[in-house]
Amino acid sequence: MLFPGDGVTKGDLFEYYRDVATAIVPHLRGRPFTMKRWREGIAGQAFFQKQAPKGMPSWIKTRQFRTWPREGDSRLVDFPLVDDELALLWMVQMHCIDMNAWYSRVDKPHRPDFVLFDLDPPDSRNGFELAVRVAHLVREALEKLELRSYVKTSGADGIHVLVPIARRSTFDDTYEFAELLSRELEAEHPGLVTTEWLKKKRRGVLVDHRQNGWGKTIASVYSVRPKPAAPVSTPLRWEELSERVRPRDFGRREALERIERHGDLFEPALGGGQPLGPALRALRSNVP
Repeated sequence: MLFPGDGVTKGDLFEYYRDVATAIVPHLRGRPFTMKRWREGIAGQAFFQKQAPKGMPSWIKTRQFRTWPREGDSRLVDFPLVDDELALLWMVQMHCIDMNAWYSRVDKPHRPDFVLFDLDPPDSRNGFELAVRVAHLVREALEKLELRSYVKTSGADGIHVLVPIARRSTFDDTYEFAELLSRELEAEHPGLVTTEWLKKKRRGVLVDHRQNGWGKTIASVYSVRPKPAAPVSTPLRWEELSERVRPRDFGRREALERIERHGDLFEPALGGGQPLGPALRALRSNVP
């Protein structure tokens, strides 16, 4: 029983991920994977595991990278790769509720293929409505820079805006780009947009550029999130993202129905191809 308040079992999760595998696996394939394990369900505590565990089936591929843990010296880690349906389902067997993978792929680990804007609404009655407004401000700013973007619910309480890019830019580039654009929006919309990390000092919707970095992970599109009612991180068309949307409107059934109706709305994000350099130079030129 992974979601005791909602009666959702590991078997239910297994069935969902089996049904959604053709949509989610392309977004995980080739990316180092971090296991976030909920052995006691969401009523307990999760722990992160980067090293492929002993006893993991030999048919799940791994790739080794050096990491720098906060608590000590660097170490080599064999990251598992979720490259197919069976690997995905094995992660469910290991109590992974959401599927967390890098922004880059193993063939070019230092070249991300998207920029992430992670929108965290304030703790207020209309917090998510404000986040919707800010998401559209981010989209409009990106369009002025001739960059297309894709939006999904985080599945928790926020919104994720992804900008697919050509795999030529570094993580330093994507961090700088996200920071410059976020701070520009903060200056243009004080009180609505903030980059303040400390919650007690924050006013408005946090546009978090800090989530861009080497080795960072994001809950993949179509991931179930460890929240009551087992919501799913669900892609939306921009015209669907209105103030009537609520962060947990989309569960497993809704996600599968939407794939049946619309296909994978995030599939175009896999193509990348957008050069980040011109947009980054344009933002730099705006800095006094």
